[in-house]
Amino acid sequence: MELKRVVVTGLGALTPIGNNLEEYWDGLKNGKSGSAPITYFDTEKFKTKFACELKNFNPLDHFDRKEARKLDRFAQYAMVAADEAIEDSGLDLDAVDKYRVGVIWGAGIGGLETFQNEVINYAEGDGSPRFNPFFIPKMIADIAPGNISIKHGFMGANYTTVSACASSANAMIDALNNIRLGHCDVIVSGGSEAAVTIAGMGGFNAMHALSTRNDSPETASRPFDSTRDGFVLGEGGGALILEEYEHAKARGAKIYAEVLGGGLSSDAYHMTAPHPEGDGVVAVMKNCLKNANLKPEDVDAINTHGTSTPLGDVAELKAITKVFGDHAKNININSTKSMTGHLLGAAGAIEAIAAILSMKHGLVPPTINHEHIDENIDPQLNLTLNKAQKRDVKVVMSNTFGFGGHNACVVFKKLDE
Repeated sequence: MELKRVVVTGLGALTPIGNNLEEYWDGLKNGKSGSAPITYFDTEKFKTKFACELKNFNPLDHFDRKEARKLDRFAQYAMVAADEAIEDSGLDLDAVDKYRVGVIWGAGIGGLETFQNEVINYAEGDGSPRFNPFFIPKMIADIAPGNISIKHGFMGANYTTVSACASSANAMIDALNNIRLGHCDVIVSGGSEAAVTIAGMGGFNAMHALSTRNDSPETASRPFDSTRDGFVLGEGGGALILEEYEHAKARGAKIYAEVLGGGLSSDAYHMTAPHPEGDGVVAVMKNCLKNANLKPEDVDAINTHGTSTPLGDVAELKAITKVFGDHAKNININSTKSMTGHLLGAAGAIEAIAAILSMKHGLVPPTINHEHIDENIDPQLNLTLNKAQKRDVKVVMSNTFGFGGHNACVVFKKLDE
């Protein structure tokens, strides 16, 4: 069976450095930090008092009040990002066969704020189980693609992938394979997350996973820097329209990139820590290259997982050196989490979008906030530090890893035509 080709024809972004695709790219190329003191709740007793929240996002700009109340923030973010991507794609929703349009979405946690608030309300009440009737449908992780499909009438494959921070990369790979095998013509894919909450911040603080650089939150996300002390929690959503190549050509769609392949692997090592030598990361990148029928020297740029944790950054860069050998020093390596923070289940989507835009604009966004060299990192690697670098990017890879040892890798190519 000959596999069908898959391309990206639409993008949508709702991020801590921009509330739409244009604003997001502007923030990326200019090295904008999205990290600031938390405004959602009182952080006086919290170890970490900052995060990468969305700025100036008002759900009532997108939903009526009644609808907004039925949606957790993570589902709101999903629908807003998906709407932008659908509009960007130019799809004629009246002409498309909706039985062949699906939604495959990623969310690592889902409606955490809804769950948190309902439990708090119960605990503070008289013991009567007076829960909101929308508690369950607001909280479940699969409600985001469900609501996208309901709004637009898409009746193809519809589900959520959950693999912690690799969730939306997993979703894109599933979407790729569904289209490759001929099950759908178009799939809305991506991910969203809204974990900047009391429970989210408290839980990650308890794990000692978050930066506590409260005196300088805007510089706290500092991948590859020797003084990094943990990741900065972010929120938002990213959406990509994946489409069968001939279907896209027939309707005259603009094409951002071809999705050449995806790889998956497991560290099979530890619940939260990466394998120190990056063994699972080596495997996922090799699997991705094989799936895409690429050689290591074909890759021009890699948007790393690069969370700004002491262990993770070193392990990932070791893995890149093992997979790419001498060519590793010719690759533009970056971490856009230095600007957006870590969007957990949405990370793969917004970072894939950043990777695709780097091809479109011939510019690799920087890894900001780098001040101190880490002696455990190969100094020959080009980590695209502090300033964007011009480059004709023809093939770009995006890495995403999650608690539980889940690894996902997606690779995109600029079309020659």
